Amino acid sequence: MSDNKFLDALSYHADGRPGKIEVITTKPTQTQLDLALAYSPGVAEPCLKIAENVDDVYKYTAKGNLVAVISNGTAVLGLGDIGPEASKPVMEGKAVLFKIFADIDVFDIELNCKNVDEFVRTVKAMEPTFGGINLEDIKAPESFEIEERLKAELNIPIMHDDQHGTAIISGAGLINALRIVNKKIEEVRLVVNGAGASAIACTKLFVSLGARIENITMLDSKGVIHSGRTDLDKYKAQFAGNSASRTLEEAMVNADVFVGLSKGNILTPDMIKSMAKDPIVFAMANPDPEIDYNLAVATREDVLVATGRSDHPNQVNNVLGFPFIFRGALDVRATSINEEMKLAAVRAIADLALEPVPEVVMMAYNDYDLSFGRNYIIPKPMDPRLLTTVAPAVAKAAMDSGVARMPIANWEEYKNSLRRRLGIDNDFVNRLVQKARKAPKRVVFAEANDVKILRAAQTSMNEKIANPILLGNEETIRQMMEENNIELPGVEIIDPFKENELCQKFGNMLFEKRKRHGLTHFEAAKQMRNRNYFGAMMVEAGMADAFISGLTRNYPIALKPALETIAVTGFAKRVSGMHIVMTKNGPLFLADTTVNIDYKPEELVDLVLKVNHRVKKFQIEPRIALVTYSNFGSSRGPAPIQMRKAVELLHQNHPEIIVDGEMQTTYALDGDSRMKQYPFNKLGADRANVLVFPGLNSGNAAFQLMRGMGIVDIIGPVLLGFEKTVHILHHTSTVREIVNMVALSVCEAQEKQASPELW
Repeated sequence: MSDNKFLDALSYHADGRPGKIEVITTKPTQTQLDLALAYSPGVAEPCLKIAENVDDVYKYTAKGNLVAVISNGTAVLGLGDIGPEASKPVMEGKAVLFKIFADIDVFDIELNCKNVDEFVRTVKAMEPTFGGINLEDIKAPESFEIEERLKAELNIPIMHDDQHGTAIISGAGLINALRIVNKKIEEVRLVVNGAGASAIACTKLFVSLGARIENITMLDSKGVIHSGRTDLDKYKAQFAGNSASRTLEEAMVNADVFVGLSKGNILTPDMIKSMAKDPIVFAMANPDPEIDYNLAVATREDVLVATGRSDHPNQVNNVLGFPFIFRGALDVRATSINEEMKLAAVRAIADLALEPVPEVVMMAYNDYDLSFGRNYIIPKPMDPRLLTTVAPAVAKAAMDSGVARMPIANWEEYKNSLRRRLGIDNDFVNRLVQKARKAPKRVVFAEANDVKILRAAQTSMNEKIANPILLGNEETIRQMMEENNIELPGVEIIDPFKENELCQKFGNMLFEKRKRHGLTHFEAAKQMRNRNYFGAMMVEAGMADAFISGLTRNYPIALKPALETIAVTGFAKRVSGMHIVMTKNGPLFLADTTVNIDYKPEELVDLVLKVNHRVKKFQIEPRIALVTYSNFGSSRGPAPIQMRKAVELLHQNHPEIIVDGEMQTTYALDGDSRMKQYPFNKLGADRANVLVFPGLNSGNAAFQLMRGMGIVDIIGPVLLGFEKTVHILHHTSTVREIVNMVALSVCEAQEKQASPELW
């Protein structure tokens, strides 16, 4: 990893509130009564109930949804024994994954102890606090003994994810790989390179799936593990066979499966060539696999390859398993995570890959050919079906194996509750980034003399979502990059003051567009020295795919060049602004929040059509509410009247759109209350996910209120109505918000270039 990427990571973790997690309250705390109920004296009531019946701790506290992620920092990622404090960013990261994928709360705990007895004693003393324990980054062989003892002595789910997480996902992948090559697991010869916690756990799980120990050859750093060695601990010794092979090269001859959990670039093409017909290669070392994916698939046509990397097919990623395994275990209040539950997860993940891939997943990865086969043997991490597939399978296995203390009776309702936990659109930003990454576009930044823009350009390039084009004085820009340790290798920098020929060309184009608006040819050419005009014209001329500006300019000033340069769509010939508010229930779209002071009914219809079209491009079904202070005619005034007329026109001319109003925001966001009071409404009982305001005054106030409170993430403003992709940032946009806007711009440019007639 280069130094600039390290700096990006440091900034990500340090900026604003340090770290990645916080604790928030789940009950009202506004009044003295609230506080009295939360603490003293009201808290005494649940305390007494729990004292009478200890299981009531699950009823009155967060224990049932709380997992401890515990490490002593002795085997952190590929960094080794770096200590408990240094492991904390990783444990916080694991907490984030638990929350976003399965809505599980986490306390990360870093223990300053390497002694097994002390570690076990400490964790055991914390059992009353947690519903489950995820052990992480603990070196072998201590990790084996720690997990074994804790599972034997505690009465809550415990799993060392470094062992079992990798085992479960690779096990699912192996089942499907063998399906594809038509081989039986009990007959194949396996070579396992690595004998640490993950490798041993994987191999044990393969045996549980049917692999025969006599068909397995395991290697550690000293070579093949065989019965003649005297340096083996009990964990390695269980896989000591009578193979005559002593090296990896020898072991690979006629092997059916290679499983690598060791180090990068130790598997050679010749070794793969020596394998049996239709070989399976799981090169799972990170960040560099045992053999490069492209090299492996080029070695022979019949090889099936999986790695731990996200930039190649068949990524073996633990996030496919641990959030959903713990979700299922917690929901039935399991006393352990046993072999039956792990095998249930394996089979659920494997079987999910056989199912048709939903469009939302294909869109997220910009791959519409995803189907079960050599390049798709396990589901993608962003597949929303994992939660409702794996968690129920694990929960049922816990019930069937007798470790569930709170059985589930209604499975359909349970699956619905899982969907409600996160909302169907909770991965909105991730899907944007994944899609952008599949076909990066040229994004021109007008304000390249700003450090935030340069950092955003760097992140966009590093994440492979865009090819930045920077406008400004090259010497100044490169000096800023050097002073701020920003690396943008090969980036294109254009100074409009040095591009006389282009300025003349662009000036001619602008003159043709604006000559009937009082603009002279001289003035048009002069405008091209302005980076906002120059950048917008680059997009208009096809020299760039998207244009971003506004960070250092007043919004109307930054927007004006685009309005004079880029054609506007729609019968109203208006550009509008939309913000995307990221909520737990999925994205909420607000319009118009940035451009037009007021709207006539016909113009509101045009706005609704544009918003409806754009939201559908995100693979989300728009449910649109026209909001003001009145509910379906309850109040008079200019705003309700214009909204009411717009709704009449929409219902009359566009009955296919799910839209209604006018209504107050409360009713727009509360479908149940809306149905009770206004059962005739076209949205039914569904929560509106698009709010259209009567004008800029209310729309901008709503957006600014949400932004100012800092309780939600916001993307935008997203401009609607341009034929080409142009977006103007808010001047307080953070680097991450700019990057999100870049991803959105790239996706929009992809769509406009693929289907320009639909825009």
